[in-house]
Amino acid sequence: MKKERSYRDSVHFIGRFWILGALAMLIAVPVAICVYYSAWPPFGGVLKGFLSVAPIFWTVGVIEVFTYVPMLGTGGSYLGFVTGNLSNLKVPCALNAMDRANVKACSDEGEVISTIAIATSSLVTTVIIAAGVLLLAQIEPFLESPVMQPAFDNILPALFGALGVVFVSKNWKIAMAPLVFMIVLFLLVPSLASSVGILVPVGALIAIGVARILYKKNIL
Repeated sequence: MKKERSYRDSVHFIGRFWILGALAMLIAVPVAICVYYSAWPPFGGVLKGFLSVAPIFWTVGVIEVFTYVPMLGTGGSYLGFVTGNLSNLKVPCALNAMDRANVKACSDEGEVISTIAIATSSLVTTVIIAAGVLLLAQIEPFLESPVMQPAFDNILPALFGALGVVFVSKNWKIAMAPLVFMIVLFLLVPSLASSVGILVPVGALIAIGVARILYKKNIL
């Protein structure tokens, strides 16, 4: 028990340090540009823009913490939130790696697998982005060709579709409720497709509620 607490304490310490460091770097870039060019935006404009987007990002940020931390574990969560792109990349990579290793999220083994998967994903992403920047002039015509456009439009559905088949097949009784709800919702209100960050936790809550009901009725 002492080793587990020591590990988690160290992860929390390092994770907070890097999150605060990343936040400082994000703020430092625009501040450095303003200082260098002696061009500061008006406070009223900054405040207006901040108030228009902050409520959305704060809401999604809080929801993602409660949704993704149980999936990714301690180390994976800190690393994932620092490197970003959780829904599109980090969460699918971590879940797929844990499923392949046949370990549960938030177990000791799951912590290790999740952290390694997210770290590997971050390194691979960095290498690919660097290569893309260096080779952008050569590959730009290929990326912008009509032939490739359908592939880029379906990257996210392909990622979660592949994961969905695996997890739905494990317990289809629980998975059907949020699946049917989301399909009907998106058919009725297609504009909600841009609100994935908020709707993912909604689906999770529906799944938890259905699982609780089925458990009480001894159907699971």
